[in-house]
Amino acid sequence: MTFRDPPTSPAARLAAVAAIAIALSGCSLKKMAVNSVAGMLSESGATFSSDEDPELVREAIPFALKLYESLLESVPGNQDLLRATCSVFTQYAYAFIQTDAEIVEPDDFAASMAMKERALKLYLRGRGYCIRAMELRHPGVERALQADPANALGWARARDVELLYWTGASWGAAISIGQGRPALVADVPAVRALMTRALAIDETFQNGAIHAAMISIEALPAAMGGSPDRAREHFARAVALSKGLDPGPYVTLAASVSVETQNRAEFVTMLTQALAIDPSANPDLRLPSIIAQRRARRLLDRVDDLFFGVSEGSGQ
Repeated sequence: MTFRDPPTSPAARLAAVAAIAIALSGCSLKKMAVNSVAGMLSESGATFSSDEDPELVREAIPFALKLYESLLESVPGNQDLLRATCSVFTQYAYAFIQTDAEIVEPDDFAASMAMKERALKLYLRGRGYCIRAMELRHPGVERALQADPANALGWARARDVELLYWTGASWGAAISIGQGRPALVADVPAVRALMTRALAIDETFQNGAIHAAMISIEALPAAMGGSPDRAREHFARAVALSKGLDPGPYVTLAASVSVETQNRAEFVTMLTQALAIDPSANPDLRLPSIIAQRRARRLLDRVDDLFFGVSEGSGQ
């Protein structure tokens, strides 16, 4: 998951939107203006990716999310804004809630569980906005995804890839963090169908973002349809499509597949390679790169806890 930047700075855009919304409150042109502003906000799907200060972004995003939700009260049928709201909820939960939960887990398990519960709620909240957009695009699709996922998305075309991706990303993240919940586990085929259809239409989307998301899906236990071999195949494609400039796939493979298969050597190699990437080499991914590398350092600090009984240099 990555924050993608609109053409102008996040602060300027949000300030401008807030000013417009306030100025037009009560005006007969409000809905038209809000739709226009919503289109501007959602044209890139998210914000903040080129920033180099994670804490600044952490503090700014909640305001953005409430602004998006306020705009949706005026234009509840704006599919682009629904998708954008879904994507920012998902990214915020991953970058600043779930990642922090993993960092504090060794020292404060109770706090970590509380943060993971909050992340789960945010993922589901984001998914709700994507599902609303999906239903507007193709009525009945949520029911179809749960009843017959393999045949539910034949209608989707190139313009739907971003919506398919963020619906799958938010839903999949919720499943990953809430694996003990049967109601969520039952939705794995729906998530797989969303990502599979998106891949079939455009595997190059956002420089391999779909393949990167599939690493986590394939890292699920075999009983849930996961496969370490397929996860590594998606990793290879994600790295190739991002030209090796995104540390995210490396960290995801290490934290999921390497730990699950107790492959310590792969774990260390993946995280070392992630840390060797210069976040400035791809300015559009500067912030997610910084966040991924922070997670990589913390994971390396915990290597002996995660691979208890597996010797250094051992692949198994």
